[in-house]
Amino acid sequence: MSTEKNTNPSSENKTGSFKISGDWAKQSTQLKEKFTQLTDSDLKFEPGKENELLTRVETRLNKKRDEVINIINKCEV
Repeated sequence: MSTEKNTNPSSENKTGSFKISGDWAKQSTQLKEKFTQLTDSDLKFEPGKENELLTRVETRLNKKRDEVINIINKCEV
C-alpha cells in the first residue's frame, strides 16, 4: 500500500499554508541558476496558485513537495 499520495493532515497544512515571500523574481533567478533544468514557465508565479507552482517544480526536479518547499525557502531574499 503506497502512502505517497496520502492526504495526511500534516502535509496538507504544510502545502496549504505555503506562500511565496520575498522577491520572487530574485528567488526564481537563484533557482534557475541552481537547477538549470527549470524554465521560466516552471517558475511562473501567480498569487493564489502556489500549489500549481510547487507541482511544476516537483515534476521538473523529480522531488517531493516538502523538498521543493525547503529549496524555495532557502532561496528567500
